[in-house]
Amino acid sequence: MTKRIFKNLFIVFCAITICQYCAFAQDQQKEQQKVIHLFNGKNLDGWYTFVKSKGKNNDPDKVFSVKDGLIRVSGTEFGCITTEEVFENYTLEVEYKVGEQSHGSRKGKAFDSGILVHSKGKDGAFAGVWMKSIEIQVMEGGTGDFFVVSSDKDENFSLTSTVDPKYHDPKRSGGVFLPNGIKTTVFTPSNPVRRLGVVPTRTDVARFRNENEIEKPHGEWNTVKIVAQNDKIDTYLNGKLVNQAQNVKPARGHIQLQSEGAEFFYKRVDMFLNDRQK
Repeated sequence: MTKRIFKNLFIVFCAITICQYCAFAQDQQKEQQKVIHLFNGKNLDGWYTFVKSKGKNNDPDKVFSVKDGLIRVSGTEFGCITTEEVFENYTLEVEYKVGEQSHGSRKGKAFDSGILVHSKGKDGAFAGVWMKSIEIQVMEGGTGDFFVVSSDKDENFSLTSTVDPKYHDPKRSGGVFLPNGIKTTVFTPSNPVRRLGVVPTRTDVARFRNENEIEKPHGEWNTVKIVAQNDKIDTYLNGKLVNQAQNVKPARGHIQLQSEGAEFFYKRVDMFLNDRQK
């Protein structure tokens, strides 16, 4: 009996030691990462605005504003806010929710926005609005889709992913992401890589939801996590992996948040830099 008690106590001691070690390792990992709160909850310090009809830092109609600790994107005009700094090798976590208003060509359609990473070059180079970049879509029924924001086949802007052969058109690139699927390389937004588990021909209407939708119901907060490491990007939506890309070009750049005809709110934009980031 004494031996059994001693053995059980030893097992408990080992379990506690392992738990303490795991907690220590997690703390060490966090210490190796530098956290940058890209949104300070008060204003748009660290960002500049770009509105299609008005250019840089000229936003009299407040397409982009901060109120009650939230970034409000009105969607009344196409544009973006862009980080002053350039980033690489990071995890970007963004919390957003869909608003109530849509405008112009997007009225009555699925509310649309986007997080543009690895943004590089001239403001307004694409469609007179955004830098060329890699887009992680933020859209009702489509959050997590990949787009290459470049108007021509620019070898400096592209990504490679694997897609579901069931939806793959051999005459076109793009498709629906599927791990270990068919490789495809995309260069323009006309050939996106849709997120895992959706059909490519979704209905573009307001409040659209896919079957088994992982986006939160309207009015609730969603979390997008973008892990950009070297030339790879993994995208998570509400904790679930929804898209992956390799051979991403470029592999560094500014971050942009879009205004694209619909109202959105952002309450957290946090970046975690690993120890290789200067």
